[in-house]
Amino acid sequence: MATIQTNPNLGAEIVADAKEYVLYSWSVPSQINPIPVAGAEGRYFWDYDGKRYLDFASQLVNVNIGHQHPKIIAAIKEQADQLCTIGPPMANESRSRLGRLLAEVTPGDLSVSFFTNGGAEANENAVKLARLATGRHKIIARYRSYHGATHAAVTLTGDPRRWAVEPAMPGVVRMFDPYTYRCPAGHPDPCPVCTGAPHLEEILEYEGAHTVAAVMLETITGTNGIIVPPDGYLQSIREVCDRHGILLILDEVMAGFGRTGRWFACDHWDVVPDIITVAKGINSGYVPIGAMIARGEVIDRVRDRFFPGGLTYAGHPLACASAVASIEAFREEGVVENAAAMGDWFHEALGGLRERHPSIGDVRGKGCFWGIELVKSRETKEMLVPYNGSGEAAAPVARLAKAALEQGLYLMTHWNVIMVVPPLTITREEAEEGVAILDEALSIADEYVT
Repeated sequence: MATIQTNPNLGAEIVADAKEYVLYSWSVPSQINPIPVAGAEGRYFWDYDGKRYLDFASQLVNVNIGHQHPKIIAAIKEQADQLCTIGPPMANESRSRLGRLLAEVTPGDLSVSFFTNGGAEANENAVKLARLATGRHKIIARYRSYHGATHAAVTLTGDPRRWAVEPAMPGVVRMFDPYTYRCPAGHPDPCPVCTGAPHLEEILEYEGAHTVAAVMLETITGTNGIIVPPDGYLQSIREVCDRHGILLILDEVMAGFGRTGRWFACDHWDVVPDIITVAKGINSGYVPIGAMIARGEVIDRVRDRFFPGGLTYAGHPLACASAVASIEAFREEGVVENAAAMGDWFHEALGGLRERHPSIGDVRGKGCFWGIELVKSRETKEMLVPYNGSGEAAAPVARLAKAALEQGLYLMTHWNVIMVVPPLTITREEAEEGVAILDEALSIADEYVT
């Protein structure tokens, strides 16, 4: 472990400047109080007071390989010595090499990458490509989704974060999610929503399949609840898309690169999308990068046409070099395999929490991608924090997260769901440490059970 040096005065100065001069994402400026982070290593980070935190959130579910991985740091330094930056029209070794590696690790015949600065831009350009390749304009996306905060991406997003920018990009149509715990169709047998095809087919009847360019889904819903689709769901969506000439775009910005115990979440169901979007775990956020990766057959449709997409920093050499090093480290160190093994452990450990805490209504996930849904009553499934709840309504989970933080566990929560999403390199001992703190903090949620 790196030496932790303390400097409380510097920490206070950093927070003061942050409050005065920085506008934070998804925040009320007057209410921010960020942790001043002095350093990080592995699965931990620490502040200027020397307090250490176990990162059970992987920051924003992106530090898949953990903090300060030496191989990635070395690759960034080596690339900086050789070539810090070059424009997108050029070719450089790290960019070309990353393109080849992505063709190797992504499923099926996904083979051509368009590099971006992050996941939102990857999704933006996936929509552009789908519309260009099909000559159609509508995109079907789900309600419990998050695809980014840029113009098209936030329009595709189904959760309330899109409200503030509406009206936005036209042509987006909503469908329900295969949320078996709270199925919007009441989960009859067979369920038209949770089996996928019947619900999508009905929407296509209303919208006109010939007007729909793509169906865009998070393979496993991330922020909006870690919703794992039932077996057969993704295959049925794929079949409907094929039948109507609609492209399938899978957003694996959060679920990709080992997060679920497979290289990509769609590998669990042997489904190959037409376009996959990635970011976050591609290099654990060490340098900003994302990618839209398409099947060769889709690219063939537009090879002789102008593609209206471009970014000054697309395929930045430092970012690409870090991603190459990360993929190599994943292979050499068995990172995906460790995530799968820890997934079995989390299944048992979090299931044990459910047995002990009446506030837990559901536990679901794969690999190192788990959601704990909190309720006031298991019988009624009333949410502990209501949908889009804030302020006093959100207090129960806010209290829980604060209590965990005081004990050195950093959590990500969203309304009534606790996300258990540590780095994929987490050890059994570290996982036990985190779950023990979470076990204690859950007693706060139990106080609200009726």
